[in-house]
Amino acid sequence: MPASPTAQLRAFLAKFSPEIGARGNAILTTMRARYPTALELVYDNYNALAIGFSPTERASEVIFSIAIYPNWINLFFLQGKTLPDPKKILQGSGNQVRHIRLTSPDTLDDPAVMALMKIASTRAKVPFDPAGKHRLIIRAVSAKQRPRRPAKSEPTTRAPKAKKS
Repeated sequence: MPASPTAQLRAFLAKFSPEIGARGNAILTTMRARYPTALELVYDNYNALAIGFSPTERASEVIFSIAIYPNWINLFFLQGKTLPDPKKILQGSGNQVRHIRLTSPDTLDDPAVMALMKIASTRAKVPFDPAGKHRLIIRAVSAKQRPRRPAKSEPTTRAPKAKKS
């Protein structure tokens, strides 16, 4: 009998360093409290563990996503390009998605981050259903994955290397 989605997610998080795993759990706890009716779509991908917060099971309707990497955790806004960002905290230059580095779970309580999250959920193509029921859904597990723990010499708070032009 396969493990429950909760047990599977716990095992995915256990692959990371204790610091990153604990930060990931704390961030998920905050997100679940803030969006109690969201469906959590989990993708244990090649590069990262990604957990999308969505009003439906459709990946195209995910509003926020947490991506856990060996050295950091990001909060992605799937329609981030169109969000007003007066504090200039959103990072990224893609066609749609923007992100914020979550250096601690407290970053989610920053007023600028909370304002962006409120606008993103209000503008979502499909809003969270206030009468909906939370579910954790394991959508994909990549057979091949990068190591989930940093090399011994790497601190777990380093910034990603800049791309060369």
